Amino acid sequence: MAGSVFGKNFTVSTFGESHGAALGCIIDGCPAGLELSEDDIQEYLDRRKPGTSAMTTSRKEADKAEILSGVYEGITEGTPIAVIIRNTSQHSSDYDNLKDTFRPGHADLCFYEKYGTRDHRGGGRSSGRETAARVAAGAVAQKILKELGINVYAVTASLRNIKMTSEELSALDNTALISARDRSTVMPDESRAALAEEMIKKYRAENDSAGGSVYIRVEGMPAGIGEPVFDKLDAMLAKALFSIGAVKAVETGAGIHAADLKGSENNDNIRIDEGHICFDTNNSGGILGGMSNGDRIELRAWFKPTPSIFKPQNTIKKLPDGSFEETVLSIEGRHDPVVVPRAVVVCECMTAITILDALMSNVNSRMENLKKIYNKNTD
Repeated sequence: MAGSVFGKNFTVSTFGESHGAALGCIIDGCPAGLELSEDDIQEYLDRRKPGTSAMTTSRKEADKAEILSGVYEGITEGTPIAVIIRNTSQHSSDYDNLKDTFRPGHADLCFYEKYGTRDHRGGGRSSGRETAARVAAGAVAQKILKELGINVYAVTASLRNIKMTSEELSALDNTALISARDRSTVMPDESRAALAEEMIKKYRAENDSAGGSVYIRVEGMPAGIGEPVFDKLDAMLAKALFSIGAVKAVETGAGIHAADLKGSENNDNIRIDEGHICFDTNNSGGILGGMSNGDRIELRAWFKPTPSIFKPQNTIKKLPDGSFEETVLSIEGRHDPVVVPRAVVVCECMTAITILDALMSNVNSRMENLKKIYNKNTD
């Protein structure tokens, strides 16, 4: 299968299926000398793992990170880092009725048409469980970024029609954002969080599901990161976020609202504040011309409703002779009524991987950068 590797300098390869023996990742390009332990990775996996609330699937997985290579005595060696996460709670028999039947809203039919075969157990490679491997890799990227003074935060911004505005999210300081993220399984505003939780409980009882969005913020980003043509920073971030299953739209800054503004309203005026370059507004989301402008980077990823619902749905099934017939499907198994709260950390980690990869690419943008590393002249 092509397309399981992400990044150019800090590269991440993921492997494994929802109902296989394990999932994992191989990280190449991590510098030597970083203090790294399994606990550093576990902190992020614990935020993603299933079975933690009524908002998530009842599947119970420890999601225990095991570092197999690349770290010696707690320090990275500069060699590939392999991390494995074993599956321990597979109920593969829940999917027996899907062996020849294609679920609406899933990639089942696409897999069959592309490969002529598919793993029907929980979606196989296209399962949301694949994101555990991304989170393990993202935890490493996050640790490197923090040592560079760069922090990535994310939080649930909306669940269906219960939303926080971009202005409200931008107004949250970093401490409030972290506190809200860690305190609540849904959005920062407690009154709307309570409404959202009741809505999700209602949809679960009705055998239905909901979608929503995640707000992502990058603080401490230097200006000039990103390539101005094909590898624009916003393009690479969009690719990273779109690669997460169920993401249907990505916005930077004002996003689609920018199309409703006049140029005089959309442009972010520039000023000097105590010797620092600042912007009056952040409609650009911290990115102009494909490069960071030194302001806060703000993104939003929009997720469709969980397609695994327990209502009868019209679909097709494959017959022994290879032909198809129409049928009605009732899905069984354990599924999230909404993926957004668990996807928050996935969005954080994919953003961190992308930012770190772009920072590494930027090292060769100026001669002075190379001279700082390689120039042995002392004059």
